[in-house]
Amino acid sequence: MALLSVKGVNKRFGGLQALGDVNLDVMENTCHAIIGPNGAGKSTLLNVLVGKLIPDSGSVIFDGQSVLGRKPHQINQMGISRVFQTPEIFADLNVMENMLIPCFAKRDGAFRMHAFESVRHEKSMIKKAEAMLDEVNMLDKRDMQASAMSRGDKRRLEMAMCLVQEPRLLLLDEPTAGMARADTENTIELLKLIRKDRGVTMAIIEHDMNVVFSLADRITVLAQGTPLVEDTPDKIKGHPKVREAYLGEAPVEGVN
Repeated sequence: MALLSVKGVNKRFGGLQALGDVNLDVMENTCHAIIGPNGAGKSTLLNVLVGKLIPDSGSVIFDGQSVLGRKPHQINQMGISRVFQTPEIFADLNVMENMLIPCFAKRDGAFRMHAFESVRHEKSMIKKAEAMLDEVNMLDKRDMQASAMSRGDKRRLEMAMCLVQEPRLLLLDEPTAGMARADTENTIELLKLIRKDRGVTMAIIEHDMNVVFSLADRITVLAQGTPLVEDTPDKIKGHPKVREAYLGEAPVEGVN
């Protein structure tokens, strides 16, 4: 069953066709990767999914409801969370304070700092945040200033901030960008653990093919805003249309 269904989505920026008739189904309890060369439309598609952009035409249905026309925090409350390419954390707060913000936003809607200040010491929120930090092996860093953390730990914190909201769909925008190999491997293992323990459906944009093939059940390849091919990782490897998109190699005559 498709948890997220994208049908006939088009988006232009002036004379540029950023997305052209994109159709995509993300099945429940799977990890669906969206790959393609730079400028393929991957980030534009992700911005449509989270309400930052409204497509010119088409539909985006999540769990039977349209996400179009909803504000990002409303889409978040529907059960969709996003991990950004650059970790989106509050650098001037410590780890626990960062964790309490999504706990508050999940309960009260759009985040408002002045309201957050009055509830940041609520025991129920602290308990929930502590449990999530423990799950991602960061409870010992609860008092650390976020600005002092490594990129790998900032990414882990951002994922914890998403997961504490108990999303049904986690969108990951190049979650290993700029990471050392050890941090990348740790992120892969964390995402595998999240899927196993929480059953969270994932859609991931990623340039690192090791990450893609380690996590994805299904892959959609975009080129110039248009889906080229969608298949399992084994069938995507070496596919002539994928080679053409990434390497400029023309497909062999008679090969599909």
